Amino acid sequence: MSDQRVLIAAGGTGGHLFPAFSLCEELKRRGVESDLVTDVRADQYGIDFPGRAVHHVPSATLRGRSPVALAKMLTTLGRGIWQARKLFRETLPAAVIGFGGYPTVPPLLAARLSGVPFAIHDANAVMGRANRLLAPFARAIALSFEKTKHVPARYSGKTRVVGMPIRDSVKAAAKPYPKRSTADRFSLLVFGGSQGARVFADIVPGALAGLPQALRARLRLVQQVREEDMERVRVAYSEARIDAELAPFFPDLPQRMADAHLVVGRAGASTVAELTVLGRPAILVPLPHALDNDQLENATRVHDAGGAWCIGQAEFTSERLRDELVAMASKPETLERAAEAARSLGEPDAVSRLADVVEELMRGRSA
Repeated sequence: MSDQRVLIAAGGTGGHLFPAFSLCEELKRRGVESDLVTDVRADQYGIDFPGRAVHHVPSATLRGRSPVALAKMLTTLGRGIWQARKLFRETLPAAVIGFGGYPTVPPLLAARLSGVPFAIHDANAVMGRANRLLAPFARAIALSFEKTKHVPARYSGKTRVVGMPIRDSVKAAAKPYPKRSTADRFSLLVFGGSQGARVFADIVPGALAGLPQALRARLRLVQQVREEDMERVRVAYSEARIDAELAPFFPDLPQRMADAHLVVGRAGASTVAELTVLGRPAILVPLPHALDNDQLENATRVHDAGGAWCIGQAEFTSERLRDELVAMASKPETLERAAEAARSLGEPDAVSRLADVVEELMRGRSA
């Protein structure tokens, strides 16, 4: 199949891009080249797409309910579909696969109009709205969770549960959980993904400043902080004499996760999948205004298995986090059990199963 190409469409957030990157890596191992279609937000990650080329196609979501807003959205989608069809004529893809997000709508509708078979993959425990729109036309539907909400029973014949694809860099970082005694250093990683990191800038400094002095002295913190919050967070940690490394983005985040005793973060699908493959315990704070509450569903799956603690943002206070950290740091065996439970949920081979679906699509067969 080395002379054939796959077009991968993904929204511009890490939750959509990272599984797309993972699939590209696996297809490349199988001798299949791929192009990525996304939006300009993807540029913020500073990670080179491992495929042949990256294309930006216009897209839009409905903002407001006025006729003007609707007309603007439809005009943009029309331009996106036209450009995507032009891209198809230039690249001649054998198949297209979408990973969700509104930027996938024009290329996948263009695939439908051009007669190119396409599949969709949904990362979350709740199928996203773009994928719900596209599902009736998809040749195959790949899911991360067996019980995914908003997937009608009538699609059962073309549905395949494959899991969440994980990038090679995550699998390469995997290592045994770093056990510790109560006298050892305690490594804490805090990050908020592409959305919602500000709550951690607001809550975590006060929680860590309130820790007993002996624990603060043993703490090693790595935290993602937005540029606009950096100075106040840096000052707070300096005054509390906390050993902290702060940055707006960590390109080596998988390695940072593997080095942590505990992670505090959001519950996006990529984050949850990577934590389980790495086997790292976490305090998960689902994004409260996420569409369809998908992050809460993701976090609940890991919480129920004993691999994480799910705390709603309304309950996520400095006092609550301080108390949780004191309890966890004083009982290392609690974190060790949670790490083992998290790892039991990991699916490092998910990308291979998804690549099988894509190859079936390329051969003209439904999944």
